[in-house]
Amino acid sequence: MPFPFGRSFKIAYWSLATLGALWAISITSLMHPTLQRHALYAHKLHSAWWQDIDKPEKWGFLKNQIRPFNLTTPDGETLYAWHVLPIGAYHKHTTELLLGDTFDSSVTASTAFKILTSDAEARLVISFHGNAGHVGQGWRTDAYRALSAGASDKIHVLAFDYRGFGRSTGSPSEQGLIVDGVAAVDWALNVARLPSERIALVGQSLGTAVASAVAEYFAVERGVDLGGLGLIAPFSGLVKLLGTYSIGGFVPVLKPLKRYPRLQKIFEGAVVDTWHTQERIGRFVRESRGVNLVLVHAYDDFDIHWSHSDALFYAAANATSNEGLSEVQIDAVKEKVEIEGQGSVSEWKAGVDGGLKRVRHVFLRHGGHNRITTYPVVSKMVLDLFGI
Repeated sequence: MPFPFGRSFKIAYWSLATLGALWAISITSLMHPTLQRHALYAHKLHSAWWQDIDKPEKWGFLKNQIRPFNLTTPDGETLYAWHVLPIGAYHKHTTELLLGDTFDSSVTASTAFKILTSDAEARLVISFHGNAGHVGQGWRTDAYRALSAGASDKIHVLAFDYRGFGRSTGSPSEQGLIVDGVAAVDWALNVARLPSERIALVGQSLGTAVASAVAEYFAVERGVDLGGLGLIAPFSGLVKLLGTYSIGGFVPVLKPLKRYPRLQKIFEGAVVDTWHTQERIGRFVRESRGVNLVLVHAYDDFDIHWSHSDALFYAAANATSNEGLSEVQIDAVKEKVEIEGQGSVSEWKAGVDGGLKRVRHVFLRHGGHNRITTYPVVSKMVLDLFGI
């Protein structure tokens, strides 16, 4: 029987059929754990193959403003890290810093380490980046400047690559990345000997899931309250995210399966690293004596929809009550301010057992998924986390 449409329709038909077949093959192949993790973490997609990340000056930093060093995890992996000095502290110690330290020398003997540990007012932000790349890739170097911009004489940044990323050894997994994050905090607590209240965790995208899990670990397993937790463009859980996520904003992952619930459940059940951030945030808030949580999301984030931040805000607020709270009850009590032309800020406060649990939810009209990390809202977020 002849094809009933014209040539152009025939080409379009077979093009769509081919794309559909390729999508089906790709999604089916991702049921294999190794391939799935390569797709999720994209850790092999980085420029460290040809860029020397031991020379951060190529990203516009001053000579020795960044001290590269290695962290060791409890399970024997080596993580590549940067200690980024705030510009104000650098200015005060320019002469000593320009004398230089070698990468091979102990980080604890470095000038940057001494500046951090000798200043009673110093704060440390541990940065948890998203998938793909390394510590110096994309918007990340600009993000480090934004993190310390609010108090440029005292806010230091510790950035590190998870296992399997950049120069770090090993292969990524959910449990492995949590171990890496715990190792970074342990370095701050036990090597730099900073008080927990002077340490804040800030994550973006995938990094929000890691940072949340690490904050939960310290609250639940060790009874340690850190200075604050900042989540930029977070997602509430990986399975939920995959149901709406499109690669590059165009290629859907599991969205086409919504019409086939049984098939969708099979694929969802094959997800190896589930990253249940919503549940972890609930436990973190419930078990902590004091909480300072800030969520930041842009309405024009086409990678992770802003509704994920909404879900985390309500989960955190709900966890401050032993009886539980509905979204309607939370909305009736929370403080919300609309900022014309910019977005809105919602805040939830609860005094529990003598401690204050505070959750802020900042929406911006613009910022996208990655560029938002360089905006002044992030600098202000860090000041809020430290109460500066």
